[in-house]
Amino acid sequence: MISAWLRQLGKRIDKFLLGILLLTLLLALVVLFSASGQNPERMSSQAVNILIALGALWLFANIPPQHLQRIAVPLYLLGMILLVGVFLFGDTSKGAQRWLNLGVMRIQPSELMKIAVPMMLAWYFDRRDQSLRFLDYIFAAILLVLPVGLILKQPDLGTAMLVLLTGITVIFFAGLSWKVVLPPVILGVIVVVWFILNQGSLCADGVQWQIMRDYQQQRICTLANPARDPLGAGYHTIQATIALGSGGLAGKGWLHGTQSQLDFLPERHTDFILAVFGEEFGLIGNLLLLTLFAIIIGRGLVIAASGSTTFSRLLAGSIASAFFIYAFVNMGMVSGILPVVGVPLPLISYGGTSLVTLMIGFGILMSIQTHKKLVQT
Repeated sequence: MISAWLRQLGKRIDKFLLGILLLTLLLALVVLFSASGQNPERMSSQAVNILIALGALWLFANIPPQHLQRIAVPLYLLGMILLVGVFLFGDTSKGAQRWLNLGVMRIQPSELMKIAVPMMLAWYFDRRDQSLRFLDYIFAAILLVLPVGLILKQPDLGTAMLVLLTGITVIFFAGLSWKVVLPPVILGVIVVVWFILNQGSLCADGVQWQIMRDYQQQRICTLANPARDPLGAGYHTIQATIALGSGGLAGKGWLHGTQSQLDFLPERHTDFILAVFGEEFGLIGNLLLLTLFAIIIGRGLVIAASGSTTFSRLLAGSIASAFFIYAFVNMGMVSGILPVVGVPLPLISYGGTSLVTLMIGFGILMSIQTHKKLVQT
């Protein structure tokens, strides 16, 4: 009786993907125990977050893709209304207006858009699949830019960048020509090279960039030269790179990382948890983590390639790409090759909101995979 109930419970679960996710989450709890200063309350809180996230995964794994397709437009519109609500009535904390108080709870609508935007774009391209024109890509870009602009106004550069890049992957997977993609990429490379060559004058004291806020300008200038403010804006990057470098090949051992245990490393249980992991488990541990991430991304792309509809393929591809983008941005930030933008390491960092959002995405992947099998049979 119990075995039959368990089989029914796991009927829509991709067991291979779930196994890799659970292994990664177990690894996350191990490093979090060290990164949190062996704090049992934070560990129990994260365990609850994991259980809630797994429940969200199971729920979305049991929603057929055609039902997800029906709610794509309402979900996007709801997210846009909530983002406008944040702009007009949102709560301000630490200089950012990102939260909306609904009376019974406070929500961060930008997290909803991490799922709603790719769903909306996948729905749109599925509807236009037989008669795609260049104007359709323009309209899709407008659908993407609207929420990204509202998120930037909060300001939340990290989330805006994640939503933008995830949306761009959907547009690209929908068939956007390389002829359109290549010029902005070349322009971006030229701008980066120009900045590197002129960063001394661009980042001089008193120079103001009109297109960015002061803190955003400071982040980019600090990326170019963290030593310009070693005890201020550059402190995070300097301490993180010291921790990663001191780990060596095999690391200093679990609970023996000096940068984290002696409290030199800021935000060590959230955005900079990779530095703790690298210091304690070294290059070998980092390669293990990268392998787990690569398997998760690869499984997602396999599911995307075998999707039964355009909507399924685009949505699954965007979820797999989003996971790669989140991991790449955080790892680049911690290792000093990208600016510090406050993006957690997926599945590893402490926190409930981002974890639930990720697991909803993986639940959707499982739904696409298991319901595809039903369609084929």
